Amino acid sequence: MAFSANPPHHFHPLHRKVSPCRPIRANNPKNFPSFTHRPISSSSSRDAHGLMKKETSFPSGCPYSSMILGYARNGLLPQAMEVWEQMIYSSYVPSSEVVSELMDALASSGQFNVANRILNQVSRKAPRPLPGLYTAAISCFGKGGQLQLMNATFKKMVSLGVKLDSATGNEVIRCYSSYGTLEDMETAYSVLKQSRHLIQEQGVRSMSMAYIREGKFFRLGEFVRDVGLGRRDLGNLLWNVLLLSFAVNFKMKSLQREFLRMTRSGFVPDIDTFNIRMLAFSRMSLFWDLHLSLQHMEHGGVVPDLVTVGCVVDAYLERKLGRNLGFALKRLSLDDPAEVSTDPLVFEAFGKGDFHLSSEAFMEFDSRKRKNGGWSYRDLVAVYLKKQSRRECIFWNY
Repeated sequence: MAFSANPPHHFHPLHRKVSPCRPIRANNPKNFPSFTHRPISSSSSRDAHGLMKKETSFPSGCPYSSMILGYARNGLLPQAMEVWEQMIYSSYVPSSEVVSELMDALASSGQFNVANRILNQVSRKAPRPLPGLYTAAISCFGKGGQLQLMNATFKKMVSLGVKLDSATGNEVIRCYSSYGTLEDMETAYSVLKQSRHLIQEQGVRSMSMAYIREGKFFRLGEFVRDVGLGRRDLGNLLWNVLLLSFAVNFKMKSLQREFLRMTRSGFVPDIDTFNIRMLAFSRMSLFWDLHLSLQHMEHGGVVPDLVTVGCVVDAYLERKLGRNLGFALKRLSLDDPAEVSTDPLVFEAFGKGDFHLSSEAFMEFDSRKRKNGGWSYRDLVAVYLKKQSRRECIFWNY
């Protein structure tokens, strides 16, 4: 739906002035003459008025904010835009929260040109840039992959002298990593570093995912080293990504060397750390290293998940050692309910094993088992072994 940027004649500021001190009641149609030309008679509109009173708690100084947020949160964008046009041509200045939520709603419906017009209107009306305004706009355009609008917004922010804050810089990195090229993403990261801001966890994950998708594992390792492996606020994320860059290429000596450096630096291995190493050991059929990793997990009190069990099962069945599988799994608590605790970055690099995929299918489609307490690792292993034995059977048709 296209919205007119020109204000109605009867609501022009020269014909009628709205005093900030005078409260305006939203339930009086005389206060909003534009609604009398296009009445809203649907039941969803009446529900929205009730939800606005319950869910929205804003100061009574600006009656427009409550209505815009109420309409936007309930998906009534045409009505929200009508109130927005009236607010722009009144004496009120919209708040950052109102602009942010309205832009999010417009981004969800794909109306990026309308969101860009809102940004220009607020920039002209506000005496100084609203805090978080350009962050909301960049996030809005980035969610839809509108890199051209995002670049224009970023250049406009710089031209107005608005300093790049951490939230905006990390949002730009996230958008480029999802929709842009690696060069654009690395340029945005350099700009963030020059602004003396730290990249946050979401930015690290987005850039790591982009490198993994492109298969640039050497550049991935260089990136996490540049961020700083000693950062405690990110936990084991940087170390795990570094180990992942070696494990996916099966550089076992480098993997072991960096793992020892990690433990000597005071970082405690978690489930992601062990599963990254065990996936490499499983694909390389290094059974002794698999057993040592299981002992290390037991000593460190790390609870294994479905990926851990899958590494052991796939490695033994790949080498036709199914009879020895019970010995390999004796260190695991097979009666615990099955769950997946591994970081999605690991699956992006390694993929999922055959046991993992089969187990997820069983857990998803067998609702009767879910009602009776869920699947245990023992149940999943038994069903998977039966499936493998049936696959190896040869039926002769006469």
